[in-house]
Amino acid sequence: MFKQKVIQDKVALITGGGTGLGLEIAKVFAGQGAGIALTSRSMAHLTAGEKEISKITDRVFSVACDVREPEQVSRMKEAVLERFGRIDILVNNAAGNFIYPADRLPLKGWKSVIDIVLNGSFYCSQIVGREMIKQKYGRIVNILATYAWTGGPGTIHSASAKAGVLAMTRTLAVEWAQYGIRVNAVAPGAFDTVGASQRLWPSEDIKQRLVDEIPLKRFARTQEVSNAVLYLISPYADYINGECLTIDGGAWLGKGIGNMNEVLERFVELREQSRKARQNGD
Repeated sequence: MFKQKVIQDKVALITGGGTGLGLEIAKVFAGQGAGIALTSRSMAHLTAGEKEISKITDRVFSVACDVREPEQVSRMKEAVLERFGRIDILVNNAAGNFIYPADRLPLKGWKSVIDIVLNGSFYCSQIVGREMIKQKYGRIVNILATYAWTGGPGTIHSASAKAGVLAMTRTLAVEWAQYGIRVNAVAPGAFDTVGASQRLWPSEDIKQRLVDEIPLKRFARTQEVSNAVLYLISPYADYINGECLTIDGGAWLGKGIGNMNEVLERFVELREQSRKARQNGD
């Protein structure tokens, strides 16, 4: 994205960094000269992710952590500090999401998403933020979604969690600016990864209905989202604080809730078909 390495010698910690968008962000950061710390609940994801990043830089480290557990977050932070000596950048990317009608959402599903997205983002921000306050420098980017402010059928758990993170972004931005810390957010539109397609658009007709809602008539590319995150933590954005940069091709501006309700109904239909197939041993 930039000709020069704009985060040369900085250290970036990326949650949910072993796969998907988190891994793509890590690759972009590594290419810009940063040391990379990946964290995820899955060691298998971390092993594969670290292998990918090691093709770009030897300054890569991974540590397993469940962001829902503050004690694990503290241990993770200490492990990263032991490896690199500092943490300059935090990307709160770890997420849990699936489509489910609000009236039928299991309470454990609600709790799981709130714990990962909202609580996990706070635990990581607070625990890593304390180190940033000591060093008088820090950059935090939270990964959101536009339904945090528009709402959207089937997203009650994730929308509520991400709306909380949006409020947290703005609150920390005004509270921590005095310490040289900027806090911003990125709200991507739909983008294709293996995990997202399985959970959010498991059939081509659902995917097409989602694409039809986007003025640019395509999903976001993970490279585009990663570049936006890079911009927000770079010196080029040094006067941007407390903002949420939307990257969705204009989808939320003319959001068709009627069509999204149709998508939810189709999703529920597919889930029921899958359940019956499993019961019948198909």
